This record gives sequence, structure tokens and C-alpha cells, in this order.
Amino acid sequence: MSVQFGRWNFDGRPCAPEYCEKVSSTLADYGPDSNEKYAQGGMTILYRAFHTTKESHREKQPHVSPSGAVITWDGRLDNRKELIFELGRPLAADSPDVAIVAAAYQRWGADCLRRLVGDWALSVWNPRERYVLLTKDAIGTKPLYYFLGDNHLIWSTLLDPLVLFSSRPFEIDTEYVAGWFSHTPAAHLTPYEGIRGVPPSSFVLLGPGKPAAIRKYWDFDPGKKIRYRTDAEYEEHFRSALATAVQRRLRSDRPILAELSGGLDSSSIVCLADDLIARGQADCPRLDTISWYDDSYDHLEPDSNELHWIKKVEERRGKTGHHINQREQKKEESEPRKSFTSELKGGSFAVTPSNHRRLSEFYQRYASVLKAHAYRVTLSGMTGEMATGGGIPTPTPELQNYLARARFITLSRQLKAWATKMRGRRLPLLWEAILGFLPLRFTDGRENPVQGSPWFRDSFVRRNREALLCYPRRLKLFGPLPSFQDHLIDLEGERRILAHWPLLGYPELYREVRLPYVDRDLLEFVYAIPREKIVRVGMRRALMRRALVGIVPDELLNRKRKFFVPPDANPQQQKPDVAAEWSRFDGLDFRQMVSGSIGLLDPEQFRDAIDKARSNGDGPGLGIVRIVELELWLRHLAVQGLLAKSPLHKPQPALFSPRLREGHSWILE
Repeated sequence: MSVQFGRWNFDGRPCAPEYCEKVSSTLADYGPDSNEKYAQGGMTILYRAFHTTKESHREKQPHVSPSGAVITWDGRLDNRKELIFELGRPLAADSPDVAIVAAAYQRWGADCLRRLVGDWALSVWNPRERYVLLTKDAIGTKPLYYFLGDNHLIWSTLLDPLVLFSSRPFEIDTEYVAGWFSHTPAAHLTPYEGIRGVPPSSFVLLGPGKPAAIRKYWDFDPGKKIRYRTDAEYEEHFRSALATAVQRRLRSDRPILAELSGGLDSSSIVCLADDLIARGQADCPRLDTISWYDDSYDHLEPDSNELHWIKKVEERRGKTGHHINQREQKKEESEPRKSFTSELKGGSFAVTPSNHRRLSEFYQRYASVLKAHAYRVTLSGMTGEMATGGGIPTPTPELQNYLARARFITLSRQLKAWATKMRGRRLPLLWEAILGFLPLRFTDGRENPVQGSPWFRDSFVRRNREALLCYPRRLKLFGPLPSFQDHLIDLEGERRILAHWPLLGYPELYREVRLPYVDRDLLEFVYAIPREKIVRVGMRRALMRRALVGIVPDELLNRKRKFFVPPDANPQQQKPDVAAEWSRFDGLDFRQMVSGSIGLLDPEQFRDAIDKARSNGDGPGLGIVRIVELELWLRHLAVQGLLAKSPLHKPQPALFSPRLREGHSWILE
């Protein structure tokens, strides 16, 4: 994943050389293969390459097209051959992706965006019409941020330079904070007012004197339907679509590391990749795997140890991968219990509250594998659960389809079949389906979005209610098929996760993460087929399991997961060490809180909640822990002079360095 940065001073004033040098230094760890620059008048664009394909070594970026448009591309173009054929000369089979994209933009303008299949982020500077176009792929797999000021525009792959080198303090975006508490901020948000992320499947037009114009260039079509006569045809199409998704992500000039967790998602990717490589249909020299497991409870429940299932795949491929035993990791991290301050990263800037901790022992080991073998690309089965019908099998989307289309005879038949399989009654299943169409106030759990956290200010809760509730959506009875709506709701959740992937702030873990299960063509197929083909009565992933027979080991396809609660996670069997939990708070002073000064919470109520929990002999609870993590991060910003309205320190000029000054602490006395 290469990195890009651009600054446009609307008055034509060039960027100061020292400013460019500091930005370039910040990008260096993420783009070690080149250091290129475009500078004309008030426009400066920096690019640092992170090569992962053989074609990328021939790129020269920023790329200047014959029309004068300056293009910077970070990504992998999956439909290269089709576009080369359609665009013709001077493109050739080995043309770099950026040259193909530039030719497409030259011919079709912004209309070319819907034709670009893959994982990518793109910026286009049009000097004739004086605008910058910023855009991302349909799923939003790549980061791209921008800040539009009165006299300048800045954009970047990384959030850090937009914040560190702004020469101004920022107000905190309270909707982002609310989303962070619910673990899923909206994809376009950042913690900083005025700095935004480019939304997935959209482009943003930016220029002087105008607000940002955001337009959608493509979306999934609810009218697209795929219907076959036989199950075998659905299975063949799914197998082909998933194989294509994996094949596209195997394009690499060096070995790829695949995450093999023992589940069906990751195992399917590895097995399909092996078959593609064996048949010479993958542009990849080798595929290795990395796996993690926990053998702490083998004596209680052997099925809880994923190593057994990992080995089934390793036996099939005749090769053992890298292993990380999480039991050893837990032992190293458990004693003594670390305080909050000792868990924080020292000596570096934390641009979000999600990446302010030191790397855990697990990720340190993961990073050591990446470094030792120089892996730059990893394959991950993340995001595979939703679209393929993972999780507990539920009839709700299927029944909602029958309700919306008034297919009451089929509804009655399927209600009976599901109730028999689930050993329950039909009426509760029907009511669960009906609830999806009702206003959200009728849904359980929607009354109090911060239940158990009374310290939040009412004004904060009112303004950010949807974010605190993970952006709930009700289904439309008269609209696209409810199962299609349900797919899009799940996809929005995945987009939020990808947009705020917490490991982006760790250079030692920097690599290109490729996700076959968010392949656009694969998702289009899954969204277009009947829901009952994906999940059958009482059977999750019915289509996927049938389609992968003979590819994935039968033991994995037929695996029945057992619900197992580890003894140390069951409060009825093991009482937590409350004193050790509260010892993490040693040295923290909550008499003056930044989170209170910016209107998030009432410090007095928060202190009362801590006192009450301690006097009752209770542990701190997740809500209190999250507040402390946020508070320490806000104090970190205050030390940097980056936080407006801070009561702890008067605003200072922002530090023009990604590193903290010596002696700066995360705690303010």
C-alpha cells in the first residue's frame, strides 16, 4: 500500500521546503521504495511507493497524463486486461496500473471510476479546471483523508501529517467519539473537526471558494437478480466467483502470507489459492500461512483449540506455516497487571484513540514474522461471515422477503420448517421478522444508548444517538428486497471497520491487507441470489459448504462448533481480581478532565461512578475503561498543542515532528 500526500495553496504560493521534508519523513516508513514529488505553483504532491506487484516497479508517480491531469494511485487494479483491451494503444499487457487508470480517466473522465475494479485510492489534480478529485473503491479498503481550508487543501493516505503539520489546534468531532465508544465510527469521520475521510464508492470534488462536493459513482443494484434452475449452478457460480476473488489478490512479486485461523473463511482462501498456484493460474511465487491458537483448555474442550483444524489444512497443502501460541502470550501479559500508562505507546504520536497502545505480545510476534520473511502482502478471511451466511442460522431475512412480497403460503411453510428445526414456536420467529420493519423505538435496547454510563452529558447523547447505537437502520417494506437491504446494512458495518482499522498507526505491522470476501463481483453475486440459497433451514453457509466440497477438507466443511466459555471468562467460576483491576488506575488524576471540558461527560458523575464501583467491590467495567483510554489520548493531544479548548494546557504551536518531545508524558500532573 503506497502513500500519497498533496497540498494546494490556492494563492499559488509554493510549499516551504522544510514543510515538504517533514511530511515526507512522516510518510517514509510506509513507502520505502521511492520518494517522488510534483510541484507546480501552489500545488505540491508527494508519493512514496510500497511495491507489491511486478508492474508497480515500472510506475512513476505522480503520473502526468497528456491532458495535464496529475494522477496519484494507491491500489491494485483487478480488471487490467479488460481495460487494456478496451482502451488500446499505447497500453500494453505489462503497463502499470496507474498508466491504465490515467488512460481511462483521459477517455471517460469521472465516469471511469465505476469501471475500476479492485482495492484502490486515487487523487486527480486537474490544473485546467482547477479542481482536485479524491476517490476510493466501492468497499473503501484504502484510507484517504482531506482538509479543506479557506486558502488551501491538503489530502493524504495517512491522517498524521494533516494533524501534526496543521499549525493549528483542532476541536474533537463528537460523533466520531460516540462511534468510537460503540466501536464503529462512520467511515467518513475522523477524530478532528474539519478533517474527513473520502467515503467508499464516492468521489469528492474540491477547489477554492466552494464546499466539498461528494458524489456517488457506483452502488450495488437492487434490481439485479440471478436465478438458476439447479443448486449445482449456484454452487458453480459461487465457487468461480470466490476463486476469482482469491486469484485477483494473489498478484504479487514476492511470497504472500495468508492468515489461517482454522475457520471456514481463511481455510477456503488458502485451499483455493493453493489450487490456483498449482494450476499456474496465480501470479504469485509462493503462499505461506500464519496461524494462532490457544491450547489452554485442551483438557476441558479440545474443540476450543483451533490448531486441530489448522493442521487439517496444513496436511492438505503438505506444508506447516508460522504458528503463534496465544497461551504463552497470555502468560507473558497476565503478570503483573499493567497500568494504563505503561500500556501506552511512548515516543510517538497517536493520531486516534484506537492506536495509542503499545503493540500486544501477539502483534509483536506477528510483526516479527513479517520482518523476518519480508512479507508485504497478507490475505485475510476477515469480513467473510456476513455475506456468506455465517454465524447462527436465522430465518429472519428470508421471512422478511416473503412478508414484503406477500408470499404468505411460502411464509407459512418456512415458518413451520424453521420452528421445527429450532425446536421453538412460529409466532416468535414471525414477530422477529416483523420487528425489522417497525420504527427503531420499538426495538429492544434502543431506549438508552449509554445504559450503564450515566456520566455522559445529555446534549452529547442527543446529538450522537445514532452513532452510540452503531447507526441502526430499519428495513423498508416497500423498497428493495429486505435481504438485499440487510446485506447493505452489514456492508456498511464492514466499511466502518475497514475505515478505522486500528493497526494502521503501527509501521512495524504495515503491509497490504487483501480481503477476498469484499470482492465487488463476489458480493454482487451473493446479493443477487435468493437468501434461501445462502442459508437453509437450520444450516448456516449452506451454499458455501456445498460449493467447496473437494477443495476444503471435509472435516472443516462438516465441522459443528461447540459453544465454550473458558473458565477464566466465566464470572461464576472465577471471580476477577478487583484490586488488580483498580491498580491499573494508579497515578491517574480525574479532578480535571479534558473529556469534560469538551462536553462529552460530567467529571463529577464519572468520579462518583468510580467511587461507587470501588465501594461495592466491583471492577471498573468496560465503560469506565473506555473513558480512561479516551481521556489519556485527549491529554496526549493537549501536550502536543493540538487540542482546542483544553483546560490543562494553553494551546501551543503543533510539533512539526511525528515523535513526542523528550519528557512529554501521557499523564498531565
